[in-house]
Amino acid sequence: MKVKRGMKKIKGFSLQFLPYSEIKGLNGDERIRKILNIVLGNNILILQGKLKTDEETRLIGDTMAMIGHVKGFKGIELAVISENGNKGMFGKMKQGIVRSLSGGDLGAITIIGPASIVKEIKRNPKKIELLLSR
Repeated sequence: MKVKRGMKKIKGFSLQFLPYSEIKGLNGDERIRKILNIVLGNNILILQGKLKTDEETRLIGDTMAMIGHVKGFKGIELAVISENGNKGMFGKMKQGIVRSLSGGDLGAITIIGPASIVKEIKRNPKKIELLLSR
């Protein structure tokens, strides 16, 4: 992109989709490392499924530790969007079987982005709003 005089250069970013199958065989440390490498590359990550609670906690802790040590890094914004609703006993049982066979909750999507780009992620039942910084 050419920048004309007097105009600020706009910082670029991209969206990257990561299917759960690409992180399924990785241990927790490797998953976090892969996610951080994507986010540190100014990418907004859309992850199929969601991380385990301890992995999500570790990811947030690691990013907090990086603030001030990695140039230009201000942390991450993270949101998990999952299927909710009254599924009944059969639906819950089916979801439990799928989750145990696949190794993760594939009825969810996790959005992770650098805080320097993603200002806020708003969720409601009908839409997701990704508010970006200028």
